[in-house]
Amino acid sequence: MLNAEIMQDAEQRRLAWRCRRGMLELDIVLQRFIKEQFGGLTLAEMEVFDEMLELPDGDFWAMIQSVGRVKHEVALEGVLQKLSLASAQKQQEEA
Repeated sequence: MLNAEIMQDAEQRRLAWRCRRGMLELDIVLQRFIKEQFGGLTLAEMEVFDEMLELPDGDFWAMIQSVGRVKHEVALEGVLQKLSLASAQKQQEEA
């Protein structure tokens, strides 16, 4: 395994641990996001996502739900779109 792959794997595990939240809906979306979308993030998007994990659950959830309605910086918008996909998948499974 290459050094970059080892670093990405370690970062993915670290962020997956930080994604464990108190809000069940957010926890499910974030775990799905880490599993399915994390590998496609750019370094800038990883940094933005890491910063987003500092938000309180309610604010983070509101931000995910607002994707497309509010203009954000480019890296943030990319992460939000990927999080929104994970959220949409969760809602489809519940239907």
